[in-house]
Amino acid sequence: MKERRSVNASLFRSFILSLFEDMATKRDYYEILGVDKNVSPEDLKKAYRKMAIKYHPDKNPNDPTAEEKFKEAAEAYDVLNDPQKKARYDQYGHAGMSGAAGGYGAGGPTMDDIFSQFGDVFGDDSPFGSFFRGANGGGGGRQRVRRGSDLRIKLKLNLQEVANGVEKKIKVKRHVTCTTCGGNGSKNGTAVQTCSTCQGTGQTRKVVNTMLGQMVSTSTCPTCNGEGKLVTDRCDTCFGEGRVLQEDVIPIKIPAGVAEGIQLSVGSKGNVPPRGGVAGDLLIVIEEEEDADLKRDGNNVVFDLYVNFVDAAIGMSVEVPTIDGKARITLDPGTQSGKILRLKGKGVKELNGYGRGDELVHVNVWTPKTLSAEERSLLEKLRNSPNFQPKPNKNEKGFFDKMKDFFHG
Repeated sequence: MKERRSVNASLFRSFILSLFEDMATKRDYYEILGVDKNVSPEDLKKAYRKMAIKYHPDKNPNDPTAEEKFKEAAEAYDVLNDPQKKARYDQYGHAGMSGAAGGYGAGGPTMDDIFSQFGDVFGDDSPFGSFFRGANGGGGGRQRVRRGSDLRIKLKLNLQEVANGVEKKIKVKRHVTCTTCGGNGSKNGTAVQTCSTCQGTGQTRKVVNTMLGQMVSTSTCPTCNGEGKLVTDRCDTCFGEGRVLQEDVIPIKIPAGVAEGIQLSVGSKGNVPPRGGVAGDLLIVIEEEEDADLKRDGNNVVFDLYVNFVDAAIGMSVEVPTIDGKARITLDPGTQSGKILRLKGKGVKELNGYGRGDELVHVNVWTPKTLSAEERSLLEKLRNSPNFQPKPNKNEKGFFDKMKDFFHG
């Protein structure tokens, strides 16, 4: 069994609680950790751990520069390790965070919040791991709040739902607290006693002398397996698990502008752990269904409009599909193939924003592949007509000019 160690708890606490104070200036999070935007979760964790150990206050006493870098690294990791925060930061930078770093709510972080977040980064075998996991480093332990596993589901959305947002009701099977025993796994909820080995802390501790000084070595209590209590008579409903499997219907509000692969989180709608603790989260991975007519391009949608030669030459009025129904557009006489018409505000709403993309109608003049004898005769008569000769002028834009208009229009 791995041991977990902690050191100088009071000093650690003062530094960690200050991690979430606002900084006067903000450096780029990727620059702080020395990684790029395509960094893997494992490499991100390694980069943060390296920075945290390098600038840790115990290794840099009375060094305000090291303390500041320690804080910066923690805030950068908190944002880049969360897919939603990372996506918002990549799009809007620090201006898009609006206090999102940390994600602890208006009351600020509790000690249990901090222990839970940083323990997984440093690991059980780290000298700093047991402090972040909940050992208080003083005289007496504290039991770690256990957290249940997350649930991950895939949710398919059509283009209309993606563009405008939608509320869904999703059925999930998850472990919930047993109502018979109240979650402690004992018969009638009363057949529980405090573990005499660890006195209810779930941990056994001893002081270890190392080259860095005294450290408190903390290990899981072998008697109660870290739970701090023992069940003397098991519940007949959950058979001592403290939880049962049930199907829940969970309402989920999907914001407008989500995209393929984005992961949303619904707090505390995952599994509860055995015999007490907090539930994990429900993670929703978005999948986009392909639309029959419209293709998504970022926040814009594209529609390919095919018209015949006569309509392009004479002009016409035609309905085109949009996200919200139909819209009528007019083609001017002499419309050329490749022309792009822009329907303002007919695209997808921006995620967590107020703007909306456009619909781009790409005009394609259809050239017949087969002709009857009569059709061929009519066209032959027009072949040499002066108005049928290609005469592009300076107002006629080529492909690259059209692309320039598209991106800057």
